[in-house]
Amino acid sequence: MTATTPTFAVVGHPNKGKSSIVSTLAQDDSVRIAPEPGTTRACRRYPMKLDGRVQYALVDTPGFQRARRALAWMRERETRADLHRTVVESFVAAHRGTGRFEDECELLTPVLEGAGILYVVDGSVPYGPEYEPEMEILRWTGEPSMALINPIGEADHVESWRAALSQYFKIVRIFDALTAPFEKRLELLQAFGALREEWRAPLEQAVRALSQERAQVRERVARAIAELLADELTLSVSKRLPEGVDARQPEAALEREYQEALRERERKARAQVEEAYGHHEIERSEESFSLLDQDLFSVEHWVLWGLRRRQLVATGAAGGALVGGAVDAAVGGASIFLGTLFGAAAGGAAALWSSFRLEKARIQGLPLGGRELRCGPTRNRNFPWVVLGRALHHNARLAGRTHADRGALALEPGTGPGWADRIDRERRAALERCFARLRDGDTDPALVQDLAELLAPIVAQADVAPGIG
Repeated sequence: MTATTPTFAVVGHPNKGKSSIVSTLAQDDSVRIAPEPGTTRACRRYPMKLDGRVQYALVDTPGFQRARRALAWMRERETRADLHRTVVESFVAAHRGTGRFEDECELLTPVLEGAGILYVVDGSVPYGPEYEPEMEILRWTGEPSMALINPIGEADHVESWRAALSQYFKIVRIFDALTAPFEKRLELLQAFGALREEWRAPLEQAVRALSQERAQVRERVARAIAELLADELTLSVSKRLPEGVDARQPEAALEREYQEALRERERKARAQVEEAYGHHEIERSEESFSLLDQDLFSVEHWVLWGLRRRQLVATGAAGGALVGGAVDAAVGGASIFLGTLFGAAAGGAAALWSSFRLEKARIQGLPLGGRELRCGPTRNRNFPWVVLGRALHHNARLAGRTHADRGALALEPGTGPGWADRIDRERRAALERCFARLRDGDTDPALVQDLAELLAPIVAQADVAPGIG
């Protein structure tokens, strides 16, 4: 690590969210976080790397344990302000390895080595004078510092904290490590640049690099969702039927196999999206239901995940009109645009009719004789919109999730319109054209890329409105 790499020691009282701050800003879910105080007993450095280059580093530290007594020791040896730092250095040298003031020595070491100070407090608890010795010791080090108010719960006492902290720190920010959106994290990094002049340029570069990396994440997510849609719309499973065997018994088993294959593809796509955001081994919480279960076509699930009937008809009509329009163009307008008119009507009717059809196993004859039981590909017009709605909902929850959040990823739908419902009409029609080509067996690799490019702006909206869906 170079001398110009911005490094910040995250310090404060025990159990005030220091490790959560480190995890969020380092984008590292390996940082140990626990509700019990004293989880962090030794300093640990977490470099924030992009493409193998360290952009900045955070040092997770133990909490102050005996700050009042430590300050009393220092004041006994105080001479004048310009020697305050020397007194702090003497304190660490005198007590390191003795078993006394172990946590204070540990947390002060990276500060004395030149790390900037991020002092973390909990804005949900009242301010008290017991915090003042900690802040005074940190001020004596002479290192640049900033205070972060991290509300662990309700932010009832933020203003009293702000008034007190402003007397010790030039910069005071409110920063919730569990809920801070991506843009808020970038703003905080830019504020860090004010702590030390030589850090300003590296941190501005870090903000640019993080923004570029986020754009790449969105592209990867859009590609993963596009591949999921292509896989699920073209999926089929089959089983050869021996002569004389009643098809009713293997039929139900084949339909279950088909549905499980759909679920497995969704699980795989979700893992890819979570990996793109740098999250590992996330536990998910959601209502479990089959993608092709009857519940999918209840009014509730229709509104939450797919398109409503009116939207489905309009989307199908738009797609049909485009096909009909191509016919009109091919005949030089001789059809007096009847192709567009009838194409729209047929497309809308087909969309509504197919939305009620569940995928069932079908018996087919084989070219060389015998019979085959086949399930899929689905012709259900609402199915890709349900898959897309669920995928966009999953992405939105991840886009708004920090690496400090260790709870289950809540995937239950919200009460408002879902993501699929918020896609504008023109883009919805373009997506439906891609879905129609996939249903017709189009295997052109460029089709998946076209689909990913259509999805990319929708995926990006999650950074602006992570609560939707």
